[in-house]
Amino acid sequence: QVQLAESGGGLVQVGGSLTVSCEGSGFPLDLDYYCMGWFRQAPGKQREGVSCHCTKARITYYSDSVKGRFTMSRGFGENTMYLQMNSLQPEDAATYYCARADSGYGCYHTGIRGSQFDTWGQGAQVSVSV
Repeated sequence: QVQLAESGGGLVQVGGSLTVSCEGSGFPLDLDYYCMGWFRQAPGKQREGVSCHCTKARITYYSDSVKGRFTMSRGFGENTMYLQMNSLQPEDAATYYCARADSGYGCYHTGIRGSQFDTWGQGAQVSVSV
């Protein structure tokens, strides 16, 4: 059974850093075919695509709101994906989700299409204190 599980959320002060992890089971994250993405949703707001990567298409995308502060990576030899978040601001507070696009599409140079991501984790809460 294909599953994704996030961990590493928590409370951080403004300007601080936090890393959220996404562990995959039932499939290898290093398969070139899949696109992987990070999304977030704050209370009362729409889900936002934060970052995505498609190895086969050679695409890595970051939204303007996180570009230069967040870094998406995969552990070498691990079935885990990471989102390193630096210079966190109150507007970054949200539940963060990792997701997989089974078709190999969904991540583009211009943005992320969340509807093309099929498998989702349960989410990790990130809070930012002022």
